[in-house]
Parts: sequence; C-alpha cells; structure tokens
Amino acid sequence: MRSKLFLLTLLLLFNTATLRAQQPPSDPLGENLFPPELVIQYQEALGLTEEKITLLETELHQAQARFADLQEQLQAEAEKMVELVKQGRPDESKTLAQLDKVLNLEREIKRAQIALLIKIKNSLTPEQQTKLREIKKQSSR
Repeated sequence: MRSKLFLLTLLLLFNTATLRAQQPPSDPLGENLFPPELVIQYQEALGLTEEKITLLETELHQAQARFADLQEQLQAEAEKMVELVKQGRPDESKTLAQLDKVLNLEREIKRAQIALLIKIKNSLTPEQQTKLREIKKQSSR
C-alpha cells in the first residue's frame, strides 16, 4: 500500500511539474507597457485629448523614422558579416568585430523600442493605464 501511495505521489508531482513547464512564460514588459497601435485603436475609450493624440503620433512618427534608419544599418552590417563567414577561412577577429557591430545595432533598436513604449506609458494617466490593461486582458481571451 505504501509503495502504491509513493508511486502515486511521484506521478502527481511529475505531472504537476510538467504542466508548469508547459505554461508560457510571463512577459513582464509586455504586461506593463502598451503598444502604440493599442493606444491609438482605443483612443476614444481612453478619453485621449487631441493634444495627447498629437503627441503620441509625433513620437510614433519619429520612432518609425529612427527604426527604419537603424534597420537599414543593421541589414548592411549583417550582409558584411555574411560575406566574412562565406570565406573559406574567416578571420576570427574581423568576424567577431563585425558581430559586435550587428549586436550593437540590435541593442540600439530594442532600446529605442522600449523608450517609445515608456514615453507612451508616461503620457497616460493611471486610469487610462488600468483601462488598457483591461482591454488587453479581454482581447487575449
């Protein structure tokens, strides 16, 4: 009887651990920041003023221009890296230096994205943020 209980307990623990492992990881950034499309889409429900809408649109246009520029630079640097690794015997130091350029541009893009999301969040009142969280929860169901 004890061995059956022991095996049953082990099986239950294993299944619980497996279920926990299958759940998607939480995204604390995504849960606490708001994409510009969502804010624009629900601007009326949020009660955004014309001034706030204009500010958001200006920030968004500036960010889009910056992203396009960075993406173009990233593409060019990635192509240089591909050319380096295509060689029969790639120069390790040159290739790693080129990798650093690519990674720095990727970092700059991510930083600019987060900066935009923070500006958007900071432009919203606590009530508007709460409303957006509710909208996000409803749309994820």
